[in-house]
Parts: sequence; C-alpha cells; structure tokens
Amino acid sequence: MMGMGKAGVALKQVLEKYQIKQNTIAVAMGISRSNIHRWINEIGDPLGDNILDIRDALKKLSQLPQKSLSGYI
Repeated sequence: MMGMGKAGVALKQVLEKYQIKQNTIAVAMGISRSNIHRWINEIGDPLGDNILDIRDALKKLSQLPQKSLSGYI
C-alpha cells in the first residue's frame, strides 16, 4: 500500500510529463477536478478503485502501452 501522497506525487509526475491537464483526466475518470487537485497536492490519496481508474484514464488519454504506466501508478 502506498503512503500518504505517494500516489498523488506519481500522478503529478505523469500529468506533467505527458502534459495532461487535471480537468482532462478528471473528465476521463468521471470525477471532479477537485479530487485530482487533492491527490496531486498530497492532501489525500486515491483509494484502490481510483488508482485503477487513474491507470485506465491515463492509458486511454496517452495511448501508452500498459507497461509504460506501471512505473508511475
């Protein structure tokens, strides 16, 4: 299990690297941008299902193979 903020830090790195906006991933996940904001600013961490949804949204948005995302989330 990840520590507080670790998943958010990883998410922030991926969003910056691939120039994905918080709102873009929030829409892809069907959630509020404020959730993404909390995660990347280490206010809270996504729960298990959200981590899978992040992975799926990033894969869809970036069209990267699954292996490319596994080092981040």
